Amino acid sequence: MNRRRFVFETVAAGSAFHGAAGAAAQSSSGASTAGFAERDITPEIGMEQPGGYSKVFHRSLHDPCKVRAAVFHDGSNRVALVGLDALMVPRALVLGARRQIQERCGIPAEAVLIGASHSHSSGPTGMVQPGEFDHASPLVRRLAYEKSSAAHPAYLRLVETEIVEAVCQADAGRSALRTGFARGIENQVAFNRRFRMKNGQSWTHPGKGNPDIKEVAGPTDPDVTVIGCWSGDGRLRGCVVHYCCHATTNPGGISANWIYNLEKTIRAAVDPQAVVVYLQGFCGDVTQVDNLNPHVNPGPEEWCRLVGGRVGAEAVKLLLSMYPAEAPPHLGARQRVLRIPRRKPSLEKVRRSLDIVRKDPQPDGLTEWTFAKETVMLDALIAKEPVVDAEVQAIQVGPAVFVAAPGEMFCQLGLDIKAASPFQLTCPVELANGCVGYVPTREALGPGGGGYETRLTAYTNLVPDAGDQMVKAGVELARQLTPARIPEPPKAPPFKAPWSYGNVPPELS
Repeated sequence: MNRRRFVFETVAAGSAFHGAAGAAAQSSSGASTAGFAERDITPEIGMEQPGGYSKVFHRSLHDPCKVRAAVFHDGSNRVALVGLDALMVPRALVLGARRQIQERCGIPAEAVLIGASHSHSSGPTGMVQPGEFDHASPLVRRLAYEKSSAAHPAYLRLVETEIVEAVCQADAGRSALRTGFARGIENQVAFNRRFRMKNGQSWTHPGKGNPDIKEVAGPTDPDVTVIGCWSGDGRLRGCVVHYCCHATTNPGGISANWIYNLEKTIRAAVDPQAVVVYLQGFCGDVTQVDNLNPHVNPGPEEWCRLVGGRVGAEAVKLLLSMYPAEAPPHLGARQRVLRIPRRKPSLEKVRRSLDIVRKDPQPDGLTEWTFAKETVMLDALIAKEPVVDAEVQAIQVGPAVFVAAPGEMFCQLGLDIKAASPFQLTCPVELANGCVGYVPTREALGPGGGGYETRLTAYTNLVPDAGDQMVKAGVELARQLTPARIPEPPKAPPFKAPWSYGNVPPELS
């Protein structure tokens, strides 16, 4: 595969690239350092475009997909934050990458967070995984491998390799950088897509102008949180940006989605070579679509620029106004793997679904056929794995904590974590360290709930209290860490006298 490499390491002005020996020397010196790197994971034309329940193939390239990594070291501990331009990151890939990272540069596996942006215009990391249905019947294998969106084995190997390379290069390129922290607001581009209807149910994307809409069924999280790392000569070497909005603007062709425009905006305004690590918030029910807006939606390219540009502009404001400090940010990492059962379809539902999928799908019955297929596949998964691993992780970088969970988490769950966290800056990160599908609130799976995210499929199937379990674990892990304070400028000297030019009454003559 002939592909480009996008690699920028954050090193102090004039310094050479640090090799592994240099990194080891830095680790033992006790100095606080940080490093950033990025690598290309652009899929090939003709590979699958993930994000749906059937096969769709890429036919053009809009912009590159990347893996971006930040490594922080406080003199004793190291942590790595990794953002992928990907729909999801499979658990097996995460475990493989962490193992290699620990072997090559010594960062503990539990201190590596790997999160997907959920770009629906990225490469084939999902949905069906290689070998996942090898145990099933010939019918189910055909439905899974030939009729469903599936990951590409060679592409998964590429992504795993480039994650390892990005983290190791960021670690090897660490240098003393001033680090700042800030939080702002962007509340004009992300909207909850679920609505309570007059029939007592909650629907996803009920449609503009639908007279049966009563009210929005869930919140949004407008916080933009940024960590910026600056060299002694004032250059932004890299930053970590956290926000909450589906990456479904799909500008046309292979793309990082609106995260591409986020990066462009920051680089154009601050530094053209800054590495921008994006970590996705809990946005399982939050997208760029405003169902209450009576106007026509923007086109895909314009939508991509709008979301990425506005989030990027807020990030730029935060970067320019933050106070980077020389003091080392305190680091920490905690993790817990929960064992969560799947919801089971009834025997009657499985029987009906088998009858449906044995026939070819018809255009007017495609939705019914698609979810019958998902029911049959889920039944096969439960026979093999009725309980799934769900890793919850907390990574501390000074006054910020990143609480990671492996699903498309409903926004309210992230707000619950924020409300209970002891940190000034709390960033819930979804689709991190694995993927267990949508994780709704218990309310969404209750009597007045419903909507797309609550459908029982091979992708989404955890028990109703799964989200509550992850929130509880995330809060407990965050509380095991000791928050630092956001750096502030020195206090002004004690008052002595007012400005002599200005302490006068008005002069009218």
